[in-house]
Amino acid sequence: MSALDLFWLVVALPFAGAALNGLFLPNRKSLVTAVALGAPGLSLPTALAALWQYGHGIAPAPFEQILWTWNAGELVIPVAFLLDPLSAVMVTVVTVVGFLIHVYAVGYMAGHRGYQRFFAYMNLFMGAMLLLVLGNNFLVTFVGWEGVGLCSYLLIGFYYEEEFPPYAGRKAFIVNRVGDFAFLVGMFALASRYGTLEYRTLFAAVAADPAGAVAPYLLGLSFAGFVALCLFVGAMGKSAQIPLYVWLPDAMAGPTPVSALIHAATMVTAGVYMVVRANVLYQLSPGVALFVAGVGAATALFAATIGLAQDDIKKVLAYSTVSQLGYMFVGAGVGAYTAAIFHLGTHAFFKALLFLGAGSVIHALSGEQDIRKMGGLAKVLPATYGTFLVATVAIAGIPPLAGFFSKDEILAGAFAGGHYVLWGIGLLTAGLTACYMWRLLTLVFWGEFRGTAEARAHAHESPRVMTVPLLLLAVGAVTAGWIGIPSGMTFGKDLNWLHHWLAPVVRPLGGGEAPGLSHGVEWVLIVASVAVAVLGILVARSLWGRRGVAADDAVAARLPGVQRTLANKYWVDELYDATVVRGTWGLAALLHRFDARIIDGLLVNGTRHLTVGIALLSGFFDKYVVDGLVNLVGWLSQTGSRALRRAQTGLVQQYALVLAAGVVALVGLYIVLH
Repeated sequence: MSALDLFWLVVALPFAGAALNGLFLPNRKSLVTAVALGAPGLSLPTALAALWQYGHGIAPAPFEQILWTWNAGELVIPVAFLLDPLSAVMVTVVTVVGFLIHVYAVGYMAGHRGYQRFFAYMNLFMGAMLLLVLGNNFLVTFVGWEGVGLCSYLLIGFYYEEEFPPYAGRKAFIVNRVGDFAFLVGMFALASRYGTLEYRTLFAAVAADPAGAVAPYLLGLSFAGFVALCLFVGAMGKSAQIPLYVWLPDAMAGPTPVSALIHAATMVTAGVYMVVRANVLYQLSPGVALFVAGVGAATALFAATIGLAQDDIKKVLAYSTVSQLGYMFVGAGVGAYTAAIFHLGTHAFFKALLFLGAGSVIHALSGEQDIRKMGGLAKVLPATYGTFLVATVAIAGIPPLAGFFSKDEILAGAFAGGHYVLWGIGLLTAGLTACYMWRLLTLVFWGEFRGTAEARAHAHESPRVMTVPLLLLAVGAVTAGWIGIPSGMTFGKDLNWLHHWLAPVVRPLGGGEAPGLSHGVEWVLIVASVAVAVLGILVARSLWGRRGVAADDAVAARLPGVQRTLANKYWVDELYDATVVRGTWGLAALLHRFDARIIDGLLVNGTRHLTVGIALLSGFFDKYVVDGLVNLVGWLSQTGSRALRRAQTGLVQQYALVLAAGVVALVGLYIVLH
């Protein structure tokens, strides 16, 4: 039996781990840990073995493994897994980074009474994400899509005894449902027109009949444009893009390993994956593709500015994630699909490293998350500091670390496509990213410690079960970018392995090549991006390196409106609360009053009163009119019969007298009338 034959175990093992810890096993830490790590730990080598066999065998041809087939009338849906170049990249990222986060979590969650429940949710989360990226059709993917949404609710609200985490979990769940509805609409439209939801069959049918796909359909859009827009709205929810980004910063209410898993390896990357998977639709709807890039650019810049003024270590990283996801959508929107996936992969390593490093700091300081109460931790937490520094340099886009290569490829894709405004926004965002990340690094690890003496005395390096994953992720943050080295840096020699690997999935319709750049222009762009990143670092060093947290006060004194706006995140949450939340509550109250007063009051109760009234009136009429007349006739009959009975005496002379009186009466009546 080959590794590909066992490919289904990659998905099944995390689900099995979730079921065992969630339903069957006793709450014994050693047993729980063995299952919690064993499930993703076995899934990882299974995936790698299958990927090795695939890459050295049938690649780039897709491999499909059908488990069973579901028949829904004329619609046939196989429950099957798809291994192709795109899903191969995704499954590598999910299994490698996801497993390292699980290992780290063993140390981070040690001693928590919800230890078993936590790992049941974590295994379930990883299984759902693997189902999402490996499903061979939209329906299987959607099951995983909803699965990660459910798990995010469970894990964000893990500390359910507290007030805010359950609220944050509900917020994430509800906001994502908005996007998921649009996803469903797009999926139903595809099934209705093409009679299938299988990726290969579906996209081949679309590519074979581009004229039908671009014909006018709905809302002034072509069919391809309408479906592409629906799918992107779904991606906006999962991948936290304007205006559906508001759930992601609040997701920090969950345990730090959850933040790392959501922000790096699972869930938020699902939207980017979906857009790249459906690239045929976006190629046929350039207007929608440009909209995707525009939303991504706006989100990237918007979130980066907010990151400059946050004081919660996890909130800074949360807005960084929102910004970096915007970068990925810029790449996807301008047609640089490989660059988008490239940045997704590199981001998974350095962002997981940043979050786990933040968790190590929080663990060392007994739960403290305010960077204003940190400082000077480089000597106390050397392993955490060293790896955090690597991740910071990587996300800043400094060569030769991973973030530089993927960021540069997105910027180059935007410039090559003639989207100079998007390129400029991306460049500015890169500078802001370097600035706020260096601010974070400076305030946390350099200078003097600003917390309490008790916190300083308690501060210590994390155990090896937490630091070893940091070191391994640091290796990824350094080396992951080397699979996509631009040709300009290799003097014309093509070493961009990832570009060739993904080419069969993202090739342009009609053949040809995507627009490229000369080596000279490419070098100019590289120098510009690195210069902007270095400038951002220098600005941060000049402000916070010299003055520490006093720099924030100085900025607030000179630019109070700007600082207050950024610190309050443009009051978007307040705006949502005033409009969407209160509007929803107001609408609910209005509908309640309408239901109580109109439906129940006027219609239901009114009908009841009317029916009762009619019944009473009918009873009165029946009793006093109908029955009254009947009784009257009876009384008259009885009275008349008694009178007649008295008149019947049996005396002939009386009868003769009555007869004579009658004749006289008749004669008199005749005389009167005539």
